[in-house]
Amino acid sequence: MAQYTPQELAAKLKDGLLSFPVTAFDANLEIDEAAYRRHLEWQASFDVAGLFAAGGTGEGFSLIPEESARVVRMAVEEAGSRVPVLASAGGSTAQAVQNAKDAEAAGAEGLLLLPPYLTECDQAGLLAHVSAVCAATSIGVIVYNRANAIYSADTVARLAERHPNFIGFKDALGDIEHLTKVYAKNGDRLFYLGGLPTAETFALPLLQLGMSTYSSAMYNFVPEFALEFYADVRRQDRAGVTEKLNRFVLPYLEIRDRVKGYGVSIVKGGLKAIGRDAGGVRPPLQDLTEQDVADLSALIDAAGIRPADAALPAHV
Repeated sequence: MAQYTPQELAAKLKDGLLSFPVTAFDANLEIDEAAYRRHLEWQASFDVAGLFAAGGTGEGFSLIPEESARVVRMAVEEAGSRVPVLASAGGSTAQAVQNAKDAEAAGAEGLLLLPPYLTECDQAGLLAHVSAVCAATSIGVIVYNRANAIYSADTVARLAERHPNFIGFKDALGDIEHLTKVYAKNGDRLFYLGGLPTAETFALPLLQLGMSTYSSAMYNFVPEFALEFYADVRRQDRAGVTEKLNRFVLPYLEIRDRVKGYGVSIVKGGLKAIGRDAGGVRPPLQDLTEQDVADLSALIDAAGIRPADAALPAHV
């Protein structure tokens, strides 16, 4: 059972760093429960505001509904007493509704609603899609503005008026005009979070548009650094942000951009590099090469951000 009302959850999430834990897989690419629980225990030991299980970095797109429900339940069991755990919902409207029901049954505090699968959508269809999910659960629902699910300011306002448990707007486009319209229309009725790939790159400018938080993938393997970066953003310490961008984030992007799909793979590569291996990624993603992992490990050390309780550099 959820510990927060949707409004309490929004208040909690908007003023802290968020992250999406990877889903650990074994050599056969089946869920590795022991490794996943170890990772969750570590992730929940820091001052993070919320963890989204089975999300994008958690390869939720590669999980069947039963696996997604299992992953969320384990996350709640392992971390839910310390950190709000949210789930993800995606696919068809019917599947998203089932994901929402499963998430609530597992004890999740909220839900990130991913774009519908494959088909193009207009505003009336998106309104119906989100409304069906919001009506199926009492926990907080956050929409993800990306791909084929681009919500107009008016659609967001109609959802906010219709559903008290609609609490958040996550953006992966970075369209300043669009974000300005959404925020101006909806104000503090919602909370707003950045969801562009490697969100640290965009965090400071998006703060000016009302996005007080973002989801950090690198928190998975360099949590202290990720939290320090977020603190600099919230202080609007441009010098501190720029120094950290140059020291680690921008060189990290160069490795990430070597192969399509590395935005997720590099996070598991980072865990391998610090000695907290969570296994490989499922197809259609592909793992970092041995050289990529070695380069990432060297970058972590050069930046001086290897976690205090991490293992020695991986030998690859």
